[in-house]
Amino acid sequence: MPIKIPSDLPAYDVLTREGVMVMSEDQAARQDIRPLKIGLLNLMPKKIQTETQFARLIGATPLQIDLSLIRMTEHQTKTTSAEHMEEFYRPFQEVKDEKFDGLIITGAPIEHLDFEDVTYWDEIQEVFDWSQTHVHSTFGVCWGGMAMIYYFHRVKKHILDHKAFGCFRQKNMQPASPFLRGFSDDFIVPVSRWTEMKQAEIDTVPELVTLIGSDETGPCLVEDPGRRALYVFNHFEYDSDTLKQEYDRDVAAGGDILMPVNYFPGDDPAQRPSNRWRSQAHLLYGNWIGEIYQTTPFDMSRIGQESTDLRKRG
Repeated sequence: MPIKIPSDLPAYDVLTREGVMVMSEDQAARQDIRPLKIGLLNLMPKKIQTETQFARLIGATPLQIDLSLIRMTEHQTKTTSAEHMEEFYRPFQEVKDEKFDGLIITGAPIEHLDFEDVTYWDEIQEVFDWSQTHVHSTFGVCWGGMAMIYYFHRVKKHILDHKAFGCFRQKNMQPASPFLRGFSDDFIVPVSRWTEMKQAEIDTVPELVTLIGSDETGPCLVEDPGRRALYVFNHFEYDSDTLKQEYDRDVAAGGDILMPVNYFPGDDPAQRPSNRWRSQAHLLYGNWIGEIYQTTPFDMSRIGQESTDLRKRG
């Protein structure tokens, strides 16, 4: 089954060319099934690129997905056209009476700020609380995951001496987890952040389970069963050239930036990087969608009213 997105969303043509099954709202209305309703709270500056990256992953399963694009209510982006935002996005305050099977909260380029200094911190705290009553499963990505684990458990982020930047080996620490079905014992994941979470601090919270971690870059994926949430601090969703785009941007700006580790063939920025994480990305998000499908109530009004543990199937 395909992902349902507006036919004039830029991701529609991109994913169609890639062979991902997509359908328009008119086509979806003719199918007598209940699609999974997934929200994407997009905090990244490159909205269109991020929409496409996540739509590609959650649209690759056999299930029909109804993707809703959400933005913070008062925050205005400077890097995506107002026309695009007006046509395809709804502010959180307009969707908060709705229920969702899943919610993805993306990263944001505000790592240097304390959480409380972020301009939309009050509203995103409201989003976190709302997710406990209106969302069956939430996936916090990079800053989004760090903000959630801080809000719910007071696990802090720590500023790094230098940016963790490149492709780093990760270990499968919980092979029996349903979210890691099909995963290799170790694999590559893109990392791009100036902050880190410390495994020792996560270990002090008995409710948290680290699923993936790295000797070099620390915890990568943490499950919070009681909150029906996953927190991922790295970027499975990145395109092959996303790290290159970030590197070229920083070089052009004259920034003191190191070359991304283990990324360019022969450490030569003139060479085209290879994607070595695509299969793991599809596995992770496919497994997440599969778990939602198996556990979410058919009657969406019951979301948030049943067991708080995603792993308890009714």
